[in-house]
Amino acid sequence: MKWGQAPFRWAIPVAAFALFATTVHGYGVFRDELYYVACARHLDWGYVDHPPLVALIAAIFGPSWVVLRLVSALAFAGTILLVGDTAREMGGGTFARITAQLLTATAPVYLSLFSIYSMNAIDVLVWAALARIAARLLNGGDPRWWMAFGAVAGVGLQNKVDVGLLGAGLVLGLLVSRRFDLFRTRWIWIGGAIAALLFAPHILWQAAHGFPTREFIQRAQEHKIARLSALGFLGAQLVPVGPPGCLAAIAGLVWLFRSRSLRPLGWAVVTVLVVLASSVSKPYYFSPAYTILFPAAGVAIASWTRGRFGVPLRILAVVLIATVLVAAPLAKPLLSEDRYVAYAATLGIGTRGDENHRMGRLPQFFADMHGWREMAEAVAKVAAALPPEDRARACVYGQNYGEAGAVDYYRRELDLPPAISGHNSYWMWGPGSCTGEVILIIGGRREDHMRHFTSVEPGVVHHAADAMPYENDLTIWVARGLTVPVKDVWPGDRHYD
Repeated sequence: MKWGQAPFRWAIPVAAFALFATTVHGYGVFRDELYYVACARHLDWGYVDHPPLVALIAAIFGPSWVVLRLVSALAFAGTILLVGDTAREMGGGTFARITAQLLTATAPVYLSLFSIYSMNAIDVLVWAALARIAARLLNGGDPRWWMAFGAVAGVGLQNKVDVGLLGAGLVLGLLVSRRFDLFRTRWIWIGGAIAALLFAPHILWQAAHGFPTREFIQRAQEHKIARLSALGFLGAQLVPVGPPGCLAAIAGLVWLFRSRSLRPLGWAVVTVLVVLASSVSKPYYFSPAYTILFPAAGVAIASWTRGRFGVPLRILAVVLIATVLVAAPLAKPLLSEDRYVAYAATLGIGTRGDENHRMGRLPQFFADMHGWREMAEAVAKVAAALPPEDRARACVYGQNYGEAGAVDYYRRELDLPPAISGHNSYWMWGPGSCTGEVILIIGGRREDHMRHFTSVEPGVVHHAADAMPYENDLTIWVARGLTVPVKDVWPGDRHYD
């Protein structure tokens, strides 16, 4: 039986899913997972910081964050499978497929993104599917596949708008490569219309709400995301995929440009890279594009290692790819916190992140998996100590969607008051039934809160040493008597970032 036939075609995808399923708990629930579950309770055609698909999936498979991580694990297996199929569509054989799948399965950025539930995991899967379809179309496949491309792109846009960047890059690549023949068929236009039609509800939602995502992106770029130069962005790609992955990606890009039929995909990748490198972006934003580069890399390495010394060279290539696994515990929660710190110190790895925050001993990705249940329990302790009349009218104010999301996530289990926040979509959902008579405020300074309430008293202090420093040692305040109506305060409490 050949590798391209079942069950061997599934070997690496199934092995990856098994690994992720057995390590699904990680360090605990992640900040954004709490938010997505909250969004699932407010289904709409859009949110301040993302389109609706990630919330819809959370509504279907949630609210358990463990189950939702299994969805991401399935997406990882699907991505690996599609990348291997794309390598075959590009003309590669057994070794090309294996190489492409190994590059994908061992990339540190994918080990991170697929270890939690998020729109990023779905996004990478969508790009892998689009790369698979595009390779078939560019190699002379049935032009009706453009309808499938449009459908997948439209669904992908309802998850994350960067799919539009891939579409624009591919169109540019077709034009630069003088593939005008593809524009003469009606199917590419039908595919584009399908994508636009599927994405239209979110655009209409954005227009109806004053395009909040535009403000969110602007504020995040100005105040949140660590700035990199264009060269710095390029150099930072060594971290998401490792040096062997970068070398393979470069080989794949070269191979794409040397291929007459698949050259438009090379231009699409370059377009995405130039746009991201010239803007304020996090290095991992480019990670979906590796679902194009890794299949091409598999074919390139396979074709360049044919001949007398082919077998040793191919073994060497596989070994080099496998060395990236040394970074696996740095990307995915596989070690205890203490062992992670010791391991990172041995490798000389610090905790600098992609955002402008003070760091603790864990990188932000791991730190954001700590302290959320403990925070909810601290709030529950304060709420339980309130007089019955205060408890009945209390609400909880979180400084960000993680804090509010934690309270909402554990609300039924711990008998918590409802949570509100001015952060992102929580602000859009409004104060609900909160009257301002009694508000439990997570964190902040008493003197700042006293400007708005008649009394502010400390409850308990929430401590979570391995959480982000700004989520550690937070006082849960009991604030009473909001001096102005909630409806008058709420408009000025908005912060999109």
